[in-house]
Amino acid sequence: MPDAALERQPKWNEHADFMNGLGEEGFVVLGGTLDGTPDVLLVIRADSAEMITQRLDQDPWTGLDLLRVRSITPWTLRLGTIPDR
Repeated sequence: MPDAALERQPKWNEHADFMNGLGEEGFVVLGGTLDGTPDVLLVIRADSAEMITQRLDQDPWTGLDLLRVRSITPWTLRLGTIPDR
């Protein structure tokens, strides 16, 4: 359902619970939709791209092709702070 709001997608509650859990454990530090697009930006704390892929593969939306990782790019924070886990 590409035109439906996120909250109206299949298995929304399961996906939201999964992502909230990743946030609570400090794996996902920040996340949100990019205005005017169906895309979401996640800032993730992980040791490798493989770790990110493995964790997100467990999301209920992955099997429904609603969650697709388009890119994983290492990032160096130069301004501000992100709390420790």
